[in-house]
Amino acid sequence: MTALAFDRDFPVVPETVESLSPLVRRVVANNPSPFPFRGTSSFIVGRGRVAIIDPGPADEAHLAALLEAVRGETVSYILVTHSHADHSPLAAALKTATGAPTHAYGPVAAPTGGHGLRLDASIDHGFIPDLRLAEGDELSGPGWTLQAVFTPGHMSNHMCFALAEEQALFSGDHVMAWATSVIAPPDGDMGQYFSSLQKLLGRDDQIYHPGHGPSRRDPLPLLRGYLTHRRMREEAIRASVERGARRVGDVVAAVYAGLDPALRGAAELSAAAHLSHLVAQGKLRVSDELIYEPS
Repeated sequence: MTALAFDRDFPVVPETVESLSPLVRRVVANNPSPFPFRGTSSFIVGRGRVAIIDPGPADEAHLAALLEAVRGETVSYILVTHSHADHSPLAAALKTATGAPTHAYGPVAAPTGGHGLRLDASIDHGFIPDLRLAEGDELSGPGWTLQAVFTPGHMSNHMCFALAEEQALFSGDHVMAWATSVIAPPDGDMGQYFSSLQKLLGRDDQIYHPGHGPSRRDPLPLLRGYLTHRRMREEAIRASVERGARRVGDVVAAVYAGLDPALRGAAELSAAAHLSHLVAQGKLRVSDELIYEPS
């Protein structure tokens, strides 16, 4: 399988503010791990009257860093791309400190936990936004406008935010430059993820600011690479079932060569999402015991 060309060059000092453009600042939380990479990126949009995107994990040091970064400014909006526990939990404390309401698509539709696995970035079931956003909704401040772009797949409530003035997209965990996104069923859905990737191909964004890792200019080649990678992975998974793999663990052993043991749980979740997508397309069938067979 052809590997994507990822960018892991992301030297950051946690809890310090970095100016990325005239309208965008970034503060990276000190929560590194195999899934959040160097940590979760919180973004401050605007000057004077601002929005904060993805407050991050429930961490007092990160809250203090964000409040220091906007000292003397007014926080008008708190936006959340999705309710994984490394993105949304700090929203409540940030709201208390600033008085700004929280905005997002909504709570998750169902918990993860299929196959008995749990990722570091597990679901924040307690997150319910003050105001729910729909596709195309806009929030604005002096010299900036953020538009909601609904992108389910990584999670059922995943939403990106487009900054029109800089042709920038805050892409959350939907598209990242350092690694592919984990799709964890039952809340994560591979069919929706494919559709959301295709949706972004029709946009003219010039730079992505992901929830983890470096920003990416000229993002369309990366987006096409994501789609090619996922299609090739799905075909390899279908072929492994044709050759006799019957359970998720068998598929991972057959398809994910050289896998870091620390990432096996994530690979099993993504494989399960691909298998469910293949079943939905009629390319495989499955018994009640989650044994997969060729259609």
